[in-house]
Amino acid sequence: MATLSDFDDIRPYAPGEVQPALRSLLKDRQFKLILKGFAPWLPPFIRHGVLRVGFLGIDTILDFQKRFMKPAVRWLLHKATDGCDITVEPSITWDNHYTFISNHRDIVLDSAVLDYMLLKTGSPTTCEIAIGDNLLIYPWIRTLVKLCGSFTVRRSLTPKEMMKSSIHMSEYIHYVIHNNGHHLWIAQREGRAKDSSDNTQESVLKMLALGYDGTHLEALRDLNIVPLTISYEYDPCDYLKAMEFQLKRDNPSFKKSRQDDLDNMKTGIFGYKGRVKYITSRCINEWIDELDDLGSQDFYQEVARRMDKAIHSHYHLFPNNYIALDRLNDNRNYSDHYTLEDEKRFDEYLKGQLAKIDIPEKDEAFLTERMLTMYANPLRNYLEATK
Repeated sequence: MATLSDFDDIRPYAPGEVQPALRSLLKDRQFKLILKGFAPWLPPFIRHGVLRVGFLGIDTILDFQKRFMKPAVRWLLHKATDGCDITVEPSITWDNHYTFISNHRDIVLDSAVLDYMLLKTGSPTTCEIAIGDNLLIYPWIRTLVKLCGSFTVRRSLTPKEMMKSSIHMSEYIHYVIHNNGHHLWIAQREGRAKDSSDNTQESVLKMLALGYDGTHLEALRDLNIVPLTISYEYDPCDYLKAMEFQLKRDNPSFKKSRQDDLDNMKTGIFGYKGRVKYITSRCINEWIDELDDLGSQDFYQEVARRMDKAIHSHYHLFPNNYIALDRLNDNRNYSDHYTLEDEKRFDEYLKGQLAKIDIPEKDEAFLTERMLTMYANPLRNYLEATK
């Protein structure tokens, strides 16, 4: 029988570890510089004192979420969006704990906003969150994400190490659902889809089954998996993704630096998103038994296909999705979904995003096509899923 200590290397903080972690943040030099950016007019001893008092009485991750993260996310949504809401499938009840698997729009906010929205809808708890260790590049980031309920997904491993790590993480995910009293969130694939064409990786589903002593069907049913669709009107990182496309086109060996990852995180958090919508589908337990007669390979393919259909059919589409597809196809087939004012607004937005790109031999036609594709693909997938 697994115990919490079996997962010390990847789990978030347990209640007795929260206060020591908070004290370590107050001592971290880089974290102090981050705080200065939020309130540069305050003397350091006042910033430090305010946080020290604010940390009093925080003994659990839920305490930290409610006192700090919920107000922070509320402020971010007010500053960086034109509204955000969630639609929860009626069959989802908070008597159960769920594993939410979603398309991936933002490195940090996808799960943080979900936590905020779940608390608003009456869920008694938040999600534990899967996050790649490639993003935990400073001690204060690692501490902060563990305070936010994140567990670590190890990257850049050998095949043998990857298998061992995947089994370990799967065991932890099953442990959480039955012992920690939390929901879980995990992206449908490793990393974000740079072109916003969201597809569930079968390897993610296979990983979830590795740590369960039963059939692959029983393993996935055990997790109460709920497909979740996240829709952004505007992706603040679209120009960074487009720039990466050109850099890789011009230099196939190009790789992002740590600073690039930080820039993506900062832009994703604080950049303008327009309207944001979260929509859950039915829990896959309502249909997964229909696949009982399939072999392992066909089983995972069909689960991934059905999850994609659920996620794609619940996109909340915006005028710019229709404009982008018409521009790429050089027609106006979907012009009844947008106005001339919508076109003008989208054109001004794209122009502003292109202006942020500063690279050698900047290919504006290619960059524009890449950004249009990012906005057209959700509509393409929606049309395919609902036809």
